[in-house]
Amino acid sequence: MLTWPHPGTDWFSRLKEVEPVFLAIARAVLRFENLLISCEHVFRAEQLDRELNAWARENGLPGRAHCVPAPSNDTWARDHGPITVQTSDGTRLLDFRFNAWGGKFPWEKDNALNHHLATAGCFGDIPLDTVDFVLEGGSIESDGEGTVMVTSECLMSPSRNPDYDRAAIEALLGETIGANRVLWLNHGYLAGDDTDSHIDTLARFCGPDRICHVRCDDPSDEHYPALAAMEEELRQFRQADGSPYQLTPLPWPDAILDEHGERLPATYANFLIINGAVLVPVYDVAQDEAALTTFRELFPEREIIPIQCRPLVEQHGSLHCVTMQLPRGVVEL
Repeated sequence: MLTWPHPGTDWFSRLKEVEPVFLAIARAVLRFENLLISCEHVFRAEQLDRELNAWARENGLPGRAHCVPAPSNDTWARDHGPITVQTSDGTRLLDFRFNAWGGKFPWEKDNALNHHLATAGCFGDIPLDTVDFVLEGGSIESDGEGTVMVTSECLMSPSRNPDYDRAAIEALLGETIGANRVLWLNHGYLAGDDTDSHIDTLARFCGPDRICHVRCDDPSDEHYPALAAMEEELRQFRQADGSPYQLTPLPWPDAILDEHGERLPATYANFLIINGAVLVPVYDVAQDEAALTTFRELFPEREIIPIQCRPLVEQHGSLHCVTMQLPRGVVEL
C-alpha cells in the first residue's frame, strides 16, 4: 500500500523530486506482487492506474495496481495504514488511531483513510476493526512468531496514550496483534526524527533469531552514546528459548543536511521486505554500496533492489515509512 503525495501535502514544493521515488517503489513492487495506491485526486488515481498497469502488462509482470481516490494529509502509509493480523478465524485488519506522532501535524484525513478504502471495497470481505489506541505501524517490529520489539520513547509518549503504562500497553498488544513477548528499547536516537524513535528506523528483525540495527562508529558524532547504549540493550535481549539474538550492524551513512543545515534521519534500517525481494533505501552517499552488500548477506534468497530515497528523507522519513504490506487475498483487484 502507498499513499500518493499531492499538492495538499508537505511535498507540494518537491513533487517533481518525490514522485519518481514513489514510482520506483511502485514498479519494484509490481515486479513481484499487487499494489494498492490511494490518491487525493480522482484524476491522478485514474492516471496512475492506467499507466502502471499498462507498464506491468507490457513487461509481463505478475503485479497489478489498484488506485483509489481517498483524502490524505500526508504519505506515511506505514503509520496510518491498516495493520494485518492472522487469527484462528482468518485475516483481520486493525485500524488503530493515528494522530500524526502525538499531534505534531494535521492528521484527520489520514486517521479516516482506512475506512475510506474499506468503504470503497478495497478490502473485500476482510473485517476492518477500529482500535481506540494510538499506534503507528512504524513503532512496532514483529518477528512473526509472537515477539514484538518497540521503543519506550515512542510507545510511552504522553501525547499518544497518556493513560497507559507499560504493562497496559503490553496487554493491549497481546490482545490486538497477538504479542506474547514485548522487547523494549530504552535507547536509540536519530536527529531530525519526528516519530519519537520509531523502531523501524533503528532495529529490525531479519528472521526470528537475527536483528539488524543502526550503529554509529564515530565517538564524536552526536548519535554515538544513544546508539551504543541501544546496541548493548540488543545484546541483552533473548529469544523465546533464552538464546541471544544474532546482531548485524548496518553502515552509518554520512550526514545528510537539509537546506537549513539541519541533519536528516537517513537510515538503512528502513528497508522493505516484499515477495522475493528486499527494497533498500539509498541516499547517494559513500556507504550505500556497503549497505547493499550487507543486505545481500542477510537475505541471500531475495533480490536486493536499491531505491533512491534522498528526496524522501527531506520530509524526515524513508522507504519503509511510506509503505504498508497487506497479505495475499486482502486487496480486491
